[in-house]
Amino acid sequence: MSAVGGARRTLWPTLALIVSVAVYLVHRRVIDAARLEIDATALGLIAGAASYFAAAWLGGRLVGLALERVGARRRRVPKLLVELVSVALFIAATVATIILVFGQSLSGALAGSGLVLAVLGFAIRNVLADVLSGIALGLEAPYRIGDWVEIDNAVRGRIVEIGWRTTRLLTRDDTYTILPNSRIARQRVTNYSAPRRHYRTHVQILLDHEVPVALARTILAQAAAKPTIIQRTPEPDVRVVSYEAEGIRYAVRFWVPSFAEDIDCRDAVLSTIDVAVREYGLRPPQTRLRVSADSRLPNAAPAPH
Repeated sequence: MSAVGGARRTLWPTLALIVSVAVYLVHRRVIDAARLEIDATALGLIAGAASYFAAAWLGGRLVGLALERVGARRRRVPKLLVELVSVALFIAATVATIILVFGQSLSGALAGSGLVLAVLGFAIRNVLADVLSGIALGLEAPYRIGDWVEIDNAVRGRIVEIGWRTTRLLTRDDTYTILPNSRIARQRVTNYSAPRRHYRTHVQILLDHEVPVALARTILAQAAAKPTIIQRTPEPDVRVVSYEAEGIRYAVRFWVPSFAEDIDCRDAVLSTIDVAVREYGLRPPQTRLRVSADSRLPNAAPAPH
C-alpha cells in the first residue's frame, strides 16, 4: 500500500485520539473559565473512554498496515489475524473504560454477570469452539490465503478466505468448500505451498519380472524427464518399491512447480512412460495360472455322466 493510502486510513483515528485527549486534559479549565453548567466528571469520563477507543482504533489501523506490508513481501497475511489484533485492542479499551467508570466496583460487576456468561457460553459452545479454533489457526498460521492444502486426505483446495468461524477453499474443480475451523483444528492439514510451492511427488509403475531392474530404471527415468511442465532440477529418479508376485513395482519420482499443476504433471509423466514402454517392448505384468493334472479332491465324487 502507498504512503498516501496509509495516511488516509490513519487520518480519522489520529484526529479522534488528539481531540479526545485534548478534551480530557483541558475540560475542567474550559468549564471553569466559561462557567458552563456541565458536569465536569461526566465529561471527563466520556473523554477518557473516547481516548481509549480512539487509541484502539488507531492501533488496529497501524498494526493492519504493518501486517499488510509484511504480507506484500512474503505470503499474504490472513484477514483473521488483522481482525484479531483489532478485537484485542478494543477489548482492552473496553476493560479500561469499565475500570475508569466503575473504579473499585469492577469486581462486583464482573461477578454479577458470571452466571449470565456461563449460560450464554453453554448455549453457543459450538460457535465458540469454531471461533477459538479460528483464533488458534490465525496465530499459528498453518496456512495463508492462496495456499493449496489437503485436509485429512479428504478435501483439497486453495485457501480463499479465513474467517472467525470457517475457512473457505476453492478446489481444482472450482467447487466452493466451507469448513468449520473446529473441524480443521482436529484434523491433519498438509500444506503444499509452504515453505515452498514446489515439491516432489511420484507415480508407481508395475513391470514384468523379465524386465531387468537396471534397464527399467533407465527407461523410466528418461521418459519422466521429457515433459516440460515438470521442474528440470532436481532430475526425476526411479526407485524399486517392491518385488511382488505380479511383477516389480517402481516409483518414478519427480518435482512439480506447484500443487495447481500436480494433475497435469502426472498426466504428462504417465503419457511419456506409456510411449517409452511401448517403444522398448517392455512386457506388462501378466497373470499366470498353474493348472494341475488332477484338480479334483481325493474324496470328491465323480462327475455325473
